[in-house]
Amino acid sequence: MASPARPDIQTEADIKLLVDTFYEKVNGDPLLSPVFNDVARVHWPDHLPRMYDFWSGLLLHTSRYRGRPFQKHIPLPIDDAHFGRWQELFLRTVDELFAGPVAEDARLRAQNIAHIFAARMRPGRLSVL
Repeated sequence: MASPARPDIQTEADIKLLVDTFYEKVNGDPLLSPVFNDVARVHWPDHLPRMYDFWSGLLLHTSRYRGRPFQKHIPLPIDDAHFGRWQELFLRTVDELFAGPVAEDARLRAQNIAHIFAARMRPGRLSVL
């Protein structure tokens, strides 16, 4: 029996589903959960709406997100392994829920974010940013 086709990311409800499902995985992950919950002490009722705005801006071209996401990561004890796991969980979430051009854009943007953030966090990095 064929599985039903997955929809593409098209609405704010889709963004919320993506973000909520992804962060459920993060909160259950032995590498990432301690960083989010014990070190950064993320206040989820504030963080999740910011992430809805962030991903809505990237994928649906809204303009609600205000912030500099990289700055929040600088003081955290994170490295390539953390960004790799973040990327793995995000891509898995997209693939489980969605398919189509916007879902592919979400995958590419997540890969770029993980790559750029990881590179900027490496000791001895050269950056003008």
